[in-house]
Amino acid sequence: MCASQHPVQDLDEVVHQRARLGILAVLAEADRADFNYFKETLQLTDGNLARHLSVLEQAGFIQISKVFEGKRTRTWVSATKSGKAAFAAELKSLEALLKRLK
Repeated sequence: MCASQHPVQDLDEVVHQRARLGILAVLAEADRADFNYFKETLQLTDGNLARHLSVLEQAGFIQISKVFEGKRTRTWVSATKSGKAAFAAELKSLEALLKRLK
C-alpha cells in the first residue's frame, strides 16, 4: 500500500449519503426541480426529503424557494455554486476510488 491518502477520505459526508447525492445529481441535470419531482424520482417520503433538503441547505449546497401557484405553494430547489462544486468534487473522489480498484 502506498502512503498517500486513500480516495475515500475525500468523500464528503454531507454529499455522499444516497438521497443527498441523488438530489445534487438531479440538479446537475437541471437548473432547478420541485419538491414533488425529487420525491417521485428518488422515492422518498415528504419528511425524509425535507430532512435531506434541510441538510443540504444548511451546508450551503442548495437554495430553496417557495412560490404560490394559484392557492398552492410550490417548493423549488436549485444548486448553489458551492453545491455544484461539492458534487463535482464527490464525483472526482469516486472516480479516483474506481481507478484505484481497477
